[in-house]
Amino acid sequence: MLKSSDYELKLTKAKEYFDKGHFIKSSQLYQELIPVVKGTDKAEEVYYYYTWSEYYLGDYILSQYHFKNFTRQFPASSHAEECYYMNAHCYFLTSSNYRLDQTSTKNAIKEFQSFVDTYPESLRIDSCNHTIDKLRSKLERKDYEITRQYFKLDDWKAAIVATKNFMKEYPSSEYNEEMFLMLIDSYYLLALNSVSAKKGERLDGAIENYVKFVDLYPKSSYLSRAESIYTSCIKIKEK
Repeated sequence: MLKSSDYELKLTKAKEYFDKGHFIKSSQLYQELIPVVKGTDKAEEVYYYYTWSEYYLGDYILSQYHFKNFTRQFPASSHAEECYYMNAHCYFLTSSNYRLDQTSTKNAIKEFQSFVDTYPESLRIDSCNHTIDKLRSKLERKDYEITRQYFKLDDWKAAIVATKNFMKEYPSSEYNEEMFLMLIDSYYLLALNSVSAKKGERLDGAIENYVKFVDLYPKSSYLSRAESIYTSCIKIKEK
């Protein structure tokens, strides 16, 4: 079939292969047909099934590119919404474990949000929002682990900046109670290891955040540790 010059037959066979799940064969034929049908009424159909063939073969990076490109080439197509969604979904499928690079995760969030903005009445909105939440949770976990690592490495300056940024970025995070304690602890430990001129300011940072912590989490399991730090800060300041 690849050697045949009968393009109508190739088009028919490509669809047959696609319908039977023979996606390697359909992909090869559709790829060859794309330049042949360019500018004709067959172009949309050929590109659409070629892109889905690549997707079913598991090449999500390539199919992501083609789904997005389809929406640019055929914005009025009945498949445009579907392909816009699949563009984002392919990024989701290539999103790595939170320990690894999160470029695809961020791109997926961006593309799903763009889909929601472009098709606010779509039946896929709930799915988009649910997936965005899952992706943001992954970024949240990564930032949480990075912040904890700063603290474990006794890099208290970095831990202070990271905890503040974390709570600003994720105001409803389940980790914020722990983050607050880490912030208080980081100010306290930094003060203990500071020269006299900077000690008071850093103790004040621990005290001020302790007051906020108690107000926000009056029944926290971390309360005894926070109170211990607060008491120690007051005693050091009195001296």
